[in-house]
Amino acid sequence: MYIQRLNNYLKHAQVNYQVLTHSPAYKASEIAEMTHISGMDFAKTLILNIDGIRAMLVLPATYRWDQPSFTKMMEANSVELVPESELENLFPNCELGAMPPFGNLYGLAVYLARELSLREQILFNAGNHHEVWQMDYVDYHDLVSPRIITEGYVRKNPPRPVHVHHGGFSH
Repeated sequence: MYIQRLNNYLKHAQVNYQVLTHSPAYKASEIAEMTHISGMDFAKTLILNIDGIRAMLVLPATYRWDQPSFTKMMEANSVELVPESELENLFPNCELGAMPPFGNLYGLAVYLARELSLREQILFNAGNHHEVWQMDYVDYHDLVSPRIITEGYVRKNPPRPVHVHHGGFSH
């Protein structure tokens, strides 16, 4: 089981983590809301095919992958999401869409949004849709050695500018 593999990996590295359980949820933003976690702390995992090489992209729940800018940043000819049918083979003991951000356990390069690297904690699905694991970001970084990126993703709902009307109000 993937959770057991990850648990053993963290124990061997002497890394502490906490497990939060919740009702089944499938979207990163729903999980963050349900568990009262900031969407900036909750990491979602995407598996990409970059010119024929699989890699893992880890983003905060409040962001989405931007294919054109990611492709440009990677100087790649083609970047696509790996089909769900292949995810089942890559992560056979994980529920679909609940892959933890430990691509290094499967020989995958890991690209991590800079915003996650600035957080004290990182929270993520650990192979299923009813548990979130929480650990110190520093420990995660030491174990995974992700490549920190600043391009290739955008905020889902960027804050709107506030327009203040400086009109003449009469009393």
